[in-house]
Amino acid sequence: MKKVLLYTAIIPTVFSCIQEDFFGASSFGEIKSIEVSNQASQAKINSGSKNISIEIPGGVDLTDIKIKSLTLSSFASADKLAGDIIDLTDSALIRVTAEDKVSITQWTIKAEVASNNPQIANSDFNLWYQMPEGYYEPGESAESTVWGTGNPGTKLLGLFATTPLEIEDENRAARMETLYNGDLAAGFGTPISAATIYTGKFDLDKINISDPQAAIDFGTPFSGRPKSFKVKYAFVPGAENKDKQGNPLTYRDACDIYLLLEVRNDAGNKRLATAWFRNENTVENLTDLNVPLIYGELPGDAPEYAKPPDGRYVRADSAEFILPTHLIFVATSSFDGANFAGAVGSALIIDDLELMYE
Repeated sequence: MKKVLLYTAIIPTVFSCIQEDFFGASSFGEIKSIEVSNQASQAKINSGSKNISIEIPGGVDLTDIKIKSLTLSSFASADKLAGDIIDLTDSALIRVTAEDKVSITQWTIKAEVASNNPQIANSDFNLWYQMPEGYYEPGESAESTVWGTGNPGTKLLGLFATTPLEIEDENRAARMETLYNGDLAAGFGTPISAATIYTGKFDLDKINISDPQAAIDFGTPFSGRPKSFKVKYAFVPGAENKDKQGNPLTYRDACDIYLLLEVRNDAGNKRLATAWFRNENTVENLTDLNVPLIYGELPGDAPEYAKPPDGRYVRADSAEFILPTHLIFVATSSFDGANFAGAVGSALIIDDLELMYE
């Protein structure tokens, strides 16, 4: 039976913020996030025990693991930096010095062998945590989740387009609805907020009203080679599809549900595999959908929107066997919402996302 975790995090979240941001030099030496080379999934950080476990695929040389990114408490420093090499054959230590230059915290980093058939954490969308503003985000907590939504951006308007939907007891889904931003926003060419859910992080410091995706860092560490993804979905397009200026469009609004596998390294990002589903038809009840992944370059007759904008693919000879480093999954109620085009009321529900390996 599925387990549900829907809890209020207002008090601990606010208390944590007060502790970290109090007036004076902080004594906190937390590791907020870490990403290393060959990482197979998001690191599991236990603040209580100061232990971090990171999944690494079997066969990787654990003596030569590079730290790709390291995020600490405000104004803290560490004896390891992005670009440094650590040995995870047994375990590695990172010493974090707090802002007060006195408090030192020692963290233990350990490697775990990654599954050959990994899934995305909380891909049944049963876990949701509450933000201080009162809305819910998918995952167990802000620190551990691999999921994000556009809600942090639209909260300035008092709008929350992505919400948990209770299907039945102990079973929740993600519901997305394209919302009207109001007459004032419409006058500035930003009439709608298309609801979305994605793997990645939302950076409040990068909010750009004219570019909804500027604040989103898409993707999560991942190392599997699924053949397809399966998900339950329902979609009802809104009545009037319009562009950002409010002009009626000649085609219906449509939802997008897609999954991309990428290989990211010092040379940049390259597309390894693509699975893309776009639908404008009404599907009132949750329906099973299975979308195959195409590894390597997409055929010439594939829709342009499914191709990488920069045209960068993993080489054909490598695409047959190489593991990805990151996975991007996105579902949205209006396919062109990033350009503020869509139909108010377009509603998409997804549930039970699963990666298929056979």
